[in-house]
Amino acid sequence: MGTTGDHSPPDVLLVYTDQWRWDALGCAGWPVLTPNLDRLAADGVRFSRAVVQSPVCMPSRVSMLTGRLPSDLRITRMGIPVPPDTRTIADLLGHRGWHTATIGKLHFLPHANRDHAQPHPSYGFDTLVISDEPGVYEDDYRAWLRRIAPEALDQLPTELPPAAAVWQNTLGHVSDDAQATTGRDDFADAHVFAADESLTHSAWVATRTIDHLQSLPPGQRAFTIASFFSPHAPYRVPQRFYDLYDRSTLPLSVLAPLERSQAAAAGLTEERLRAIRHGYFAACSEVDFHVGRILRELDRLGRAENTLVVFLADHGEWLGDHARLAKGFPADDPVSRVPLIVRWPGHTIGGHVVEAVVEALDIVPTLLEACGVPAPPELQGDSLVPMLRGARLDRPEVAITEHDDWTSIRSATHHYLVTAGGDEMLWDLSADPGEYEDVAAEAAQAGELARHRGLLLARLLRARRTLPRTWPY
Repeated sequence: MGTTGDHSPPDVLLVYTDQWRWDALGCAGWPVLTPNLDRLAADGVRFSRAVVQSPVCMPSRVSMLTGRLPSDLRITRMGIPVPPDTRTIADLLGHRGWHTATIGKLHFLPHANRDHAQPHPSYGFDTLVISDEPGVYEDDYRAWLRRIAPEALDQLPTELPPAAAVWQNTLGHVSDDAQATTGRDDFADAHVFAADESLTHSAWVATRTIDHLQSLPPGQRAFTIASFFSPHAPYRVPQRFYDLYDRSTLPLSVLAPLERSQAAAAGLTEERLRAIRHGYFAACSEVDFHVGRILRELDRLGRAENTLVVFLADHGEWLGDHARLAKGFPADDPVSRVPLIVRWPGHTIGGHVVEAVVEALDIVPTLLEACGVPAPPELQGDSLVPMLRGARLDRPEVAITEHDDWTSIRSATHHYLVTAGGDEMLWDLSADPGEYEDVAAEAAQAGELARHRGLLLARLLRARRTLPRTWPY
Protein backbone atom coordinates (compact mmCIF):
# COMPACT_ATOMS: atom_id res chain seq x y z
CA MET A 1 0.00 0.00 0.00
CA GLY A 2 1.15 3.51 -0.75
CA THR A 3 -0.21 6.92 -1.55
CA THR A 4 -0.84 8.14 -5.04
CA GLY A 5 1.01 11.07 -6.51
CA ASP A 6 -2.30 12.79 -7.23
CA HIS A 7 -3.48 14.49 -4.04
CA SER A 8 -6.80 15.70 -5.45
CA PRO A 9 -9.88 14.68 -3.43
CA PRO A 10 -11.51 11.50 -4.65
CA ASP A 11 -14.80 10.92 -6.35
CA VAL A 12 -17.10 8.66 -4.34
CA LEU A 13 -19.28 5.84 -5.66
CA LEU A 14 -21.62 4.37 -3.06
CA VAL A 15 -23.21 1.11 -4.18
CA TYR A 16 -26.20 0.62 -1.89
CA THR A 17 -28.37 -2.50 -1.79
CA ASP A 18 -31.52 -3.50 0.06
CA GLN A 19 -31.78 -6.52 2.38
CA TRP A 20 -28.34 -7.98 1.58
CA ARG A 21 -27.12 -10.01 4.55
CA TRP A 22 -23.46 -9.91 5.55
CA ASP A 23 -22.55 -13.45 4.53
CA ALA A 24 -24.16 -13.45 1.06
CA LEU A 25 -20.87 -12.98 -0.78
CA GLY A 26 -18.53 -15.52 -2.29
CA CYS A 27 -15.63 -13.89 -0.45
CA ALA A 28 -17.54 -14.24 2.84
CA GLY A 29 -17.75 -18.01 2.45
CA TRP A 30 -21.28 -18.57 1.15
CA PRO A 31 -21.90 -20.29 -2.21
CA VAL A 32 -23.21 -17.03 -3.70
CA LEU A 33 -21.67 -16.18 -7.05
CA THR A 34 -20.46 -12.57 -6.71
CA PRO A 35 -17.24 -12.38 -8.76
CA ASN A 36 -17.28 -8.59 -9.19
CA LEU A 37 -17.81 -7.88 -5.51
CA ASP A 38 -15.20 -10.50 -4.64
CA ARG A 39 -12.72 -8.63 -6.86
CA LEU A 40 -13.70 -5.37 -5.21
CA ALA A 41 -12.93 -6.93 -1.82
CA ALA A 42 -9.63 -8.31 -3.14
CA ASP A 43 -8.63 -4.79 -4.17
CA GLY A 44 -9.99 -3.11 -1.04
CA VAL A 45 -10.95 -3.71 2.58
CA ARG A 46 -13.87 -5.87 3.70
CA PHE A 47 -15.42 -5.20 7.09
CA SER A 48 -16.82 -8.52 8.29
CA ARG A 49 -18.72 -7.12 11.29
CA ALA A 50 -20.48 -4.04 9.95
CA VAL A 51 -23.77 -3.36 11.73
CA VAL A 52 -26.62 -1.04 10.71
CA GLN A 53 -28.48 1.20 13.13
CA SER A 54 -31.98 0.02 12.24
CA PRO A 55 -33.31 -3.36 11.07
CA VAL A 56 -35.72 -1.73 8.57
CA CYS A 57 -35.26 0.41 5.46
CA MET A 58 -36.22 4.02 6.13
CA PRO A 59 -34.53 4.59 9.53
CA SER A 60 -31.42 2.72 8.42
CA ARG A 61 -31.07 4.68 5.19
CA VAL A 62 -31.49 8.13 6.68
CA SER A 63 -29.17 7.19 9.56
CA MET A 64 -26.40 6.04 7.23
CA LEU A 65 -26.68 9.03 4.87
CA THR A 66 -26.69 11.57 7.72
CA GLY A 67 -24.25 9.90 10.11
CA ARG A 68 -26.83 10.18 12.91
CA LEU A 69 -28.72 7.64 15.00
CA PRO A 70 -32.38 7.01 14.14
CA SER A 71 -33.32 8.17 17.66
CA ASP A 72 -31.38 11.41 17.15
CA LEU A 73 -33.31 11.98 13.92
CA ARG A 74 -36.56 10.89 15.63
CA ILE A 75 -37.09 8.37 12.82
CA THR A 76 -37.11 4.98 14.53
CA ARG A 77 -39.71 3.18 12.43
CA MET A 78 -41.10 2.97 8.91
CA GLY A 79 -43.57 5.48 7.49
CA ILE A 80 -41.98 8.69 8.86
CA PRO A 81 -41.12 11.14 6.05
CA VAL A 82 -37.59 12.52 6.30
CA PRO A 83 -37.88 16.31 6.72
CA PRO A 84 -36.68 18.04 3.52
CA ASP A 85 -34.17 20.18 5.44
CA THR A 86 -32.37 17.13 6.89
CA ARG A 87 -28.64 17.54 6.24
CA THR A 88 -27.15 14.59 4.37
CA ILE A 89 -23.73 13.64 3.02
CA ALA A 90 -24.95 15.12 -0.29
CA ASP A 91 -25.27 18.54 1.36
CA LEU A 92 -21.86 18.27 2.98
CA LEU A 93 -20.04 17.30 -0.22
CA GLY A 94 -22.21 19.39 -2.53
CA HIS A 95 -21.23 22.59 -0.76
CA ARG A 96 -17.57 21.71 -1.33
CA GLY A 97 -17.79 21.19 -5.09
CA TRP A 98 -18.92 17.58 -5.58
CA HIS A 99 -21.77 16.96 -7.98
CA THR A 100 -24.12 14.75 -5.97
CA ALA A 101 -26.47 12.17 -7.46
CA THR A 102 -28.66 9.36 -6.17
CA ILE A 103 -29.97 6.81 -8.63
CA GLY A 104 -32.41 4.05 -7.71
CA LYS A 105 -33.97 3.50 -4.31
CA LEU A 106 -33.74 6.35 -1.79
CA HIS A 107 -36.79 5.64 0.42
CA PHE A 108 -36.73 8.88 2.39
CA LEU A 109 -40.49 9.17 1.90
CA PRO A 110 -43.16 6.50 2.46
CA HIS A 111 -43.76 5.15 -1.02
CA ALA A 112 -47.23 3.67 -0.61
CA ASN A 113 -49.26 6.87 -0.23
CA ARG A 114 -47.90 9.31 -2.78
CA ASP A 115 -47.83 10.04 -6.47
CA HIS A 116 -44.34 9.12 -7.65
CA ALA A 117 -44.60 11.36 -10.71
CA GLN A 118 -44.50 14.41 -8.42
CA PRO A 119 -41.12 16.13 -7.82
CA HIS A 120 -39.14 14.67 -4.94
CA PRO A 121 -37.40 16.74 -2.21
CA SER A 122 -33.73 17.04 -3.11
CA TYR A 123 -32.12 16.26 0.29
CA GLY A 124 -29.00 17.98 -1.03
CA PHE A 125 -28.68 15.96 -4.24
CA ASP A 126 -28.10 17.77 -7.53
CA THR A 127 -29.47 14.80 -9.48
CA LEU A 128 -32.25 12.49 -8.28
CA VAL A 129 -33.37 9.51 -10.35
CA ILE A 130 -35.76 7.79 -7.95
CA SER A 131 -37.59 4.47 -7.99
CA ASP A 132 -38.26 2.96 -4.59
CA GLU A 133 -40.01 -0.18 -5.91
CA PRO A 134 -39.34 -2.20 -9.08
CA GLY A 135 -41.99 -1.16 -11.58
CA VAL A 136 -45.21 -0.76 -9.60
CA TYR A 137 -45.29 3.06 -9.44
CA GLU A 138 -45.30 5.76 -12.10
CA ASP A 139 -41.72 6.79 -11.38
CA ASP A 140 -38.36 7.30 -13.11
CA TYR A 141 -37.98 3.59 -13.86
CA ARG A 142 -41.31 3.33 -15.65
CA ALA A 143 -40.69 6.61 -17.47
CA TRP A 144 -37.37 5.22 -18.73
CA LEU A 145 -39.04 2.01 -19.88
CA ARG A 146 -41.78 3.96 -21.61
CA ARG A 147 -39.12 5.83 -23.56
CA ILE A 148 -36.92 2.91 -24.64
CA ALA A 149 -39.16 -0.17 -24.52
CA PRO A 150 -42.84 0.70 -24.01
CA GLU A 151 -43.87 -2.84 -24.90
CA ALA A 152 -42.13 -4.06 -21.72
CA LEU A 153 -44.46 -2.11 -19.41
CA ASP A 154 -47.12 -4.81 -19.74
CA GLN A 155 -44.61 -7.41 -18.56
CA LEU A 156 -43.78 -5.71 -15.25
CA PRO A 157 -45.25 -7.02 -11.98
CA THR A 158 -48.84 -6.06 -11.28
CA GLU A 159 -49.02 -6.58 -7.52
CA LEU A 160 -48.70 -3.48 -5.38
CA PRO A 161 -47.31 -3.45 -1.84
CA PRO A 162 -50.33 -3.90 0.47
CA ALA A 163 -50.55 -0.34 1.79
CA ALA A 164 -50.16 1.07 -1.72
CA ALA A 165 -53.07 -0.99 -2.99
CA VAL A 166 -55.26 0.38 -0.19
CA TRP A 167 -54.18 3.98 -0.85
CA GLN A 168 -54.64 3.84 -4.62
CA ASN A 169 -58.06 2.20 -4.39
CA THR A 170 -59.23 4.56 -1.63
CA LEU A 171 -58.16 7.72 -3.44
CA GLY A 172 -59.05 6.48 -6.91
CA HIS A 173 -55.48 7.06 -8.05
CA VAL A 174 -55.43 6.18 -11.73
CA SER A 175 -52.45 5.84 -14.06
CA ASP A 176 -51.16 3.17 -16.39
CA ASP A 177 -48.99 1.69 -13.67
CA ALA A 178 -49.85 -1.40 -11.65
CA GLN A 179 -53.31 -1.54 -10.09
CA ALA A 180 -54.40 -4.11 -7.55
CA THR A 181 -57.13 -4.73 -5.04
CA THR A 182 -54.95 -7.01 -2.96
CA GLY A 183 -51.35 -6.68 -1.89
CA ARG A 184 -48.52 -8.86 -3.04
CA ASP A 185 -46.85 -11.68 -1.17
CA ASP A 186 -43.14 -10.91 -1.29
CA PHE A 187 -42.16 -14.51 -0.54
CA ALA A 188 -44.76 -16.36 -2.60
CA ASP A 189 -42.18 -17.66 -5.08
CA ALA A 190 -39.14 -16.79 -7.14
CA HIS A 191 -40.21 -15.53 -10.58
CA VAL A 192 -38.39 -15.11 -13.88
CA PHE A 193 -38.31 -11.55 -15.26
CA ALA A 194 -40.45 -11.74 -18.39
CA ALA A 195 -38.92 -8.98 -20.54
CA ASP A 196 -35.39 -8.52 -21.85
CA GLU A 197 -32.83 -8.74 -19.02
CA SER A 198 -31.45 -5.29 -19.87
CA LEU A 199 -34.76 -3.84 -18.65
CA THR A 200 -34.84 -5.10 -15.06
CA HIS A 201 -34.85 -2.62 -12.20
CA SER A 202 -31.27 -3.59 -11.34
CA ALA A 203 -30.19 -3.13 -14.96
CA TRP A 204 -31.89 0.28 -14.96
CA VAL A 205 -29.97 1.41 -11.84
CA ALA A 206 -26.67 0.44 -13.45
CA THR A 207 -27.53 1.92 -16.87
CA ARG A 208 -28.64 5.25 -15.40
CA THR A 209 -25.56 5.32 -13.16
CA ILE A 210 -23.32 4.73 -16.19
CA ASP A 211 -25.19 7.42 -18.15
CA HIS A 212 -24.63 9.83 -15.27
CA LEU A 213 -20.92 9.05 -14.97
CA GLN A 214 -20.52 9.59 -18.73
CA SER A 215 -22.23 12.98 -18.47
CA LEU A 216 -19.82 14.38 -15.89
CA PRO A 217 -17.50 17.06 -17.29
CA PRO A 218 -13.76 16.31 -17.06
CA GLY A 219 -12.45 17.32 -13.65
CA GLN A 220 -15.86 17.46 -12.01
CA ARG A 221 -15.73 15.85 -8.58
CA ALA A 222 -18.67 13.50 -8.08
CA PHE A 223 -20.51 11.73 -5.29
CA THR A 224 -22.79 9.11 -6.83
CA ILE A 225 -25.12 6.59 -5.19
CA ALA A 226 -26.17 3.56 -7.22
CA SER A 227 -28.98 2.16 -5.08
CA PHE A 228 -30.37 -1.28 -5.97
CA PHE A 229 -33.73 -2.60 -4.73
CA SER A 230 -32.44 -6.18 -4.98
CA PRO A 231 -32.00 -8.61 -3.31
CA HIS A 232 -35.15 -7.41 -1.53
CA ALA A 233 -38.12 -9.66 -2.31
CA PRO A 234 -40.18 -10.23 -4.42
CA TYR A 235 -37.66 -11.94 -6.67
CA ARG A 236 -38.04 -11.30 -10.41
CA VAL A 237 -34.70 -12.12 -11.96
CA PRO A 238 -33.62 -13.07 -15.51
CA GLN A 239 -33.40 -16.81 -16.10
CA ARG A 240 -29.64 -16.92 -16.60
CA PHE A 241 -29.02 -15.88 -13.00
CA TYR A 242 -31.27 -18.67 -11.74
CA ASP A 243 -29.33 -21.04 -13.98
CA LEU A 244 -26.18 -20.31 -11.99
CA TYR A 245 -27.55 -22.39 -9.11
CA ASP A 246 -28.85 -25.87 -8.46
CA ARG A 247 -31.80 -25.24 -6.16
CA SER A 248 -31.55 -28.69 -4.62
CA THR A 249 -28.03 -28.02 -3.30
CA LEU A 250 -28.58 -24.59 -1.77
CA PRO A 251 -27.81 -24.52 1.96
CA LEU A 252 -30.79 -24.22 4.30
CA SER A 253 -30.97 -22.77 7.80
CA VAL A 254 -30.35 -24.99 10.79
CA LEU A 255 -33.48 -24.69 12.95
CA ALA A 256 -33.98 -25.49 16.61
CA PRO A 257 -36.81 -27.96 17.40
CA LEU A 258 -39.28 -25.20 18.30
CA GLU A 259 -38.31 -23.27 15.17
CA ARG A 260 -39.01 -26.34 13.03
CA SER A 261 -42.53 -26.39 14.44
CA GLN A 262 -42.91 -22.67 13.78
CA ALA A 263 -41.70 -23.09 10.21
CA ALA A 264 -44.20 -25.87 9.61
CA ALA A 265 -47.03 -23.77 11.05
CA ALA A 266 -46.05 -20.87 8.77
CA GLY A 267 -45.93 -23.05 5.67
CA LEU A 268 -42.17 -22.66 5.35
CA THR A 269 -41.58 -26.06 3.81
CA GLU A 270 -38.14 -27.07 2.60
CA GLU A 271 -39.36 -26.70 -0.97
CA ARG A 272 -40.56 -23.15 -0.36
CA LEU A 273 -37.41 -22.15 1.50
CA ARG A 274 -35.25 -23.50 -1.33
CA ALA A 275 -37.30 -21.48 -3.84
CA ILE A 276 -36.86 -18.33 -1.74
CA ARG A 277 -33.13 -18.87 -1.38
CA HIS A 278 -32.87 -19.53 -5.10
CA GLY A 279 -34.51 -16.20 -5.83
CA TYR A 280 -32.30 -14.42 -3.30
CA PHE A 281 -29.06 -15.92 -4.58
CA ALA A 282 -30.03 -15.15 -8.19
CA ALA A 283 -30.90 -11.56 -7.26
CA CYS A 284 -27.50 -11.14 -5.57
CA SER A 285 -25.75 -12.44 -8.67
CA GLU A 286 -27.72 -10.10 -10.92
CA VAL A 287 -26.75 -7.09 -8.82
CA ASP A 288 -23.15 -8.28 -8.83
CA PHE A 289 -23.22 -8.42 -12.64
CA HIS A 290 -24.45 -4.83 -12.86
CA VAL A 291 -21.97 -3.62 -10.25
CA GLY A 292 -19.33 -5.05 -12.58
CA ARG A 293 -20.74 -2.95 -15.43
CA ILE A 294 -20.43 0.22 -13.35
CA LEU A 295 -16.90 -0.56 -12.19
CA ARG A 296 -15.77 -1.30 -15.74
CA GLU A 297 -17.20 2.03 -16.88
CA LEU A 298 -15.20 3.81 -14.17
CA ASP A 299 -12.10 2.14 -15.64
CA ARG A 300 -13.04 3.08 -19.19
CA LEU A 301 -13.63 6.70 -18.22
CA GLY A 302 -10.28 6.88 -16.44
CA ARG A 303 -11.95 7.72 -13.13
CA ALA A 304 -11.35 4.49 -11.21
CA GLU A 305 -7.93 5.38 -9.78
CA ASN A 306 -9.36 8.41 -8.00
CA THR A 307 -12.72 6.98 -6.97
CA LEU A 308 -13.43 5.69 -3.49
CA VAL A 309 -15.97 2.87 -3.88
CA VAL A 310 -18.18 1.71 -1.00
CA PHE A 311 -20.51 -1.29 -1.13
CA LEU A 312 -23.03 -1.92 1.66
CA ALA A 313 -26.70 -2.62 2.43
CA ASP A 314 -29.39 -0.98 4.53
CA HIS A 315 -30.01 -4.23 6.48
CA GLY A 316 -30.00 -7.98 6.04
CA GLU A 317 -32.54 -10.78 5.60
CA TRP A 318 -33.39 -13.81 7.74
CA LEU A 319 -33.94 -15.95 4.65
CA GLY A 320 -35.41 -18.74 6.78
CA ASP A 321 -33.09 -18.43 9.77
CA HIS A 322 -35.11 -18.88 12.98
CA ALA A 323 -38.10 -19.76 10.77
CA ARG A 324 -38.38 -16.11 9.75
CA LEU A 325 -38.35 -14.11 6.54
CA ALA A 326 -37.55 -10.42 5.90
CA LYS A 327 -36.19 -8.37 8.84
CA GLY A 328 -36.97 -6.76 12.19
CA PHE A 329 -36.81 -7.58 15.92
CA PRO A 330 -34.51 -8.67 17.52
CA ALA A 331 -32.00 -7.47 14.89
CA ASP A 332 -29.79 -10.54 15.10
CA ASP A 333 -26.83 -10.93 12.75
CA PRO A 334 -28.74 -12.04 9.61
CA VAL A 335 -30.71 -8.77 9.85
CA SER A 336 -28.40 -6.15 11.38
CA ARG A 337 -25.04 -7.26 9.99
CA VAL A 338 -24.34 -6.24 6.38
CA PRO A 339 -21.55 -6.46 3.84
CA LEU A 340 -19.22 -3.48 3.79
CA ILE A 341 -16.42 -3.20 1.24
CA VAL A 342 -14.28 -0.10 0.68
CA ARG A 343 -11.83 0.30 -2.19
CA TRP A 344 -9.74 3.47 -2.37
CA PRO A 345 -6.79 3.02 -4.74
CA GLY A 346 -3.49 3.95 -3.14
CA HIS A 347 -5.00 4.02 0.34
CA THR A 348 -6.52 0.61 1.07
CA ILE A 349 -4.73 -2.65 1.74
CA GLY A 350 -5.97 -5.02 -0.94
CA GLY A 351 -7.68 -8.11 0.42
CA HIS A 352 -7.55 -6.95 4.04
CA VAL A 353 -10.45 -8.10 6.27
CA VAL A 354 -11.31 -6.02 9.32
CA GLU A 355 -13.02 -8.10 12.01
CA ALA A 356 -13.66 -5.23 14.42
CA VAL A 357 -17.30 -4.24 14.95
CA VAL A 358 -18.11 -1.06 13.00
CA GLU A 359 -21.31 0.86 12.33
CA ALA A 360 -23.06 2.26 9.27
CA LEU A 361 -22.85 5.55 11.19
CA ASP A 362 -19.14 5.52 10.35
CA ILE A 363 -19.67 5.85 6.59
CA VAL A 364 -20.29 9.62 6.44
CA PRO A 365 -17.29 10.51 8.67
CA THR A 366 -15.13 8.17 6.57
CA LEU A 367 -16.12 9.78 3.29
CA LEU A 368 -15.66 13.28 4.67
CA GLU A 369 -12.14 12.54 5.92
CA ALA A 370 -11.21 10.89 2.64
CA CYS A 371 -12.49 13.93 0.73
CA GLY A 372 -10.80 16.43 3.03
CA VAL A 373 -14.09 17.90 4.24
CA PRO A 374 -14.52 18.77 7.94
CA ALA A 375 -17.04 16.66 9.84
CA PRO A 376 -19.85 18.67 11.49
CA PRO A 377 -20.40 18.09 15.21
CA GLU A 378 -23.76 16.31 14.84
CA LEU A 379 -22.13 13.20 13.38
CA GLN A 380 -22.31 10.23 15.76
CA GLY A 381 -19.90 7.81 14.13
CA ASP A 382 -16.15 7.81 13.51
CA SER A 383 -14.02 7.79 10.40
CA LEU A 384 -12.78 4.36 9.35
CA VAL A 385 -9.93 5.81 7.27
CA PRO A 386 -7.30 4.59 9.77
CA MET A 387 -8.73 1.08 9.46
CA LEU A 388 -8.44 1.26 5.68
CA ARG A 389 -4.71 1.65 6.26
CA GLY A 390 -4.41 -1.20 8.77
CA ALA A 391 -4.75 0.71 12.06
CA ARG A 392 -7.35 0.29 14.79
CA LEU A 393 -9.72 2.85 16.25
CA ASP A 394 -9.42 3.86 19.88
CA ARG A 395 -13.02 3.17 20.81
CA PRO A 396 -15.10 0.28 22.16
CA GLU A 397 -15.91 -2.28 19.47
CA VAL A 398 -19.68 -2.07 19.70
CA ALA A 399 -22.58 -1.19 17.42
CA ILE A 400 -26.02 0.06 18.33
CA THR A 401 -29.27 -0.90 16.58
CA GLU A 402 -32.56 0.81 17.45
CA HIS A 403 -36.30 0.68 16.90
CA ASP A 404 -39.33 2.37 18.45
CA ASP A 405 -39.46 0.39 21.68
CA TRP A 406 -36.10 -1.35 21.97
CA THR A 407 -32.38 -0.80 21.61
CA SER A 408 -29.57 -3.32 21.22
CA ILE A 409 -25.79 -3.34 21.37
CA ARG A 410 -23.62 -5.75 19.41
CA SER A 411 -20.11 -6.42 20.72
CA ALA A 412 -17.51 -8.85 19.41
CA THR A 413 -18.81 -11.56 21.75
CA HIS A 414 -22.44 -10.79 22.63
CA HIS A 415 -25.70 -9.25 21.46
CA TYR A 416 -27.67 -7.45 24.18
CA LEU A 417 -31.17 -6.00 23.81
CA VAL A 418 -33.42 -4.06 26.17
CA THR A 419 -37.04 -3.14 25.54
CA ALA A 420 -38.91 -0.02 26.64
CA GLY A 421 -40.62 -2.23 29.23
CA GLY A 422 -37.30 -3.17 30.81
CA ASP A 423 -37.06 -6.72 29.46
CA GLU A 424 -33.52 -7.81 28.70
CA MET A 425 -32.12 -10.37 26.27
CA LEU A 426 -28.56 -11.57 25.84
CA TRP A 427 -27.01 -13.92 23.30
CA ASP A 428 -23.51 -15.32 23.73
CA LEU A 429 -22.16 -15.17 20.17
CA SER A 430 -18.93 -16.95 21.08
CA ALA A 431 -20.77 -20.11 22.14
CA ASP A 432 -23.96 -19.58 20.13
CA PRO A 433 -23.23 -17.63 16.90
CA GLY A 434 -26.68 -18.50 15.53
CA GLU A 435 -28.34 -16.74 18.50
CA TYR A 436 -30.62 -19.63 19.36
CA GLU A 437 -30.67 -19.19 23.14
CA ASP A 438 -31.34 -16.07 25.22
CA VAL A 439 -29.03 -16.39 28.26
CA ALA A 440 -29.95 -13.16 30.06
CA ALA A 441 -31.43 -15.09 33.00
CA GLU A 442 -28.46 -17.42 33.47
CA ALA A 443 -26.40 -16.76 36.58
CA ALA A 444 -23.18 -17.54 34.72
CA GLN A 445 -23.91 -14.64 32.35
CA ALA A 446 -24.64 -12.04 35.03
CA GLY A 447 -21.26 -10.41 34.53
CA GLU A 448 -21.71 -10.13 30.77
CA LEU A 449 -25.25 -8.85 31.22
CA ALA A 450 -23.99 -6.06 33.47
CA ARG A 451 -21.07 -5.32 31.14
CA HIS A 452 -23.34 -4.95 28.14
CA ARG A 453 -25.73 -2.68 30.03
CA GLY A 454 -22.70 -0.48 30.62
CA LEU A 455 -21.57 -0.72 26.99
CA LEU A 456 -25.01 0.36 25.79
CA LEU A 457 -25.19 3.29 28.21
CA ALA A 458 -21.68 4.40 27.30
CA ARG A 459 -22.45 4.20 23.58
CA LEU A 460 -25.58 6.30 24.03
CA LEU A 461 -23.66 8.88 26.08
CA ARG A 462 -20.89 8.98 23.47
CA ALA A 463 -23.50 9.62 20.78
CA ARG A 464 -25.14 12.47 22.67
CA ARG A 465 -24.93 15.77 20.82
CA THR A 466 -26.03 19.19 22.02
CA LEU A 467 -26.56 22.43 20.12
CA PRO A 468 -23.44 24.61 19.99
CA ARG A 469 -23.28 27.36 22.58
CA THR A 470 -22.29 30.85 21.53
CA TRP A 471 -20.95 31.99 24.93
CA PRO A 472 -20.85 30.52 28.46
CA TYR A 473 -24.16 32.20 29.45
